[in-house]
Amino acid sequence: MKRYVILISGRGSNMQALIEAQLPGQCVAVISNRPEAAGLAWAAGRGVPTRVVDHRQYPSREAFDAALAEEIERLGGELVLLAGFMRILTEGFVRRFSGRLINIHPSLLPAFPGLRTHEAALATGVRVHGCTVHFVTPALDCGPIIIQAAVPVLAADTSESLAARVLAQEHIIYPQAARAVLEGRCRLADGRVVWEGDATPAHLALRVPAQ
Repeated sequence: MKRYVILISGRGSNMQALIEAQLPGQCVAVISNRPEAAGLAWAAGRGVPTRVVDHRQYPSREAFDAALAEEIERLGGELVLLAGFMRILTEGFVRRFSGRLINIHPSLLPAFPGLRTHEAALATGVRVHGCTVHFVTPALDCGPIIIQAAVPVLAADTSESLAARVLAQEHIIYPQAARAVLEGRCRLADGRVVWEGDATPAHLALRVPAQ
C-alpha cells in the first residue's frame, strides 16, 4: 500500500474529496504551511494525522522547501498531492519528488496558468473552461497532463458561478487521477504521462459532464 501526503494552505476542499474517495493507499498526513488552515481541523476530525510546516518560520523559499521535503520523507510519503497549496515550489523540491508530485489547476491547461483563472476565462470570452490534474514540473502549471474536465461558459456566468461548476469537477477528477497513480496505472516517464498499455482510457482523458 503506497503512502501519500496532501499539502494544503486553506480549507482544502480537494483534500476532502481525496480523503472521502478512500483511495487505495494510506494518507500518512495532511500538511499545511499555515497553522490556521481550516482543512487541518477537518482532517484531524476524521482521524488523519496533520502537520504544520509554517513557511513564515524560514528565511527563504529554499529553506522552507527543504524542511517540507524532510517532513514528507520522514513520514514515508511516496506520493505528494497538492490540494490548494498556495506556494510556488522551488526547482529543487520539484525535482526531488519528480513523478511523485501532482497538482490540480482550475483551467484547461495550457490556457490560463497562474491565479484568477475564472476571471481570465470570462475576460477572454472562451466558451469552454475547466480544470486539469497534472504532474508538477519546475515550470509553473506546465506539467504533463493526467486528466482534464471541461465545463461550458454560460452567458450569465460570473467568476463565482463558473468557479463553483469547475470546483465540482475538480472533486471528481482529482481522486480519479490520484487513484490511477497509486494503483500504478499511470506514471510519468521521460517527461510524458504513460498509462498502462500506453493508452489513456477515453473516460479519463477528458471528462465532459452532462449539462
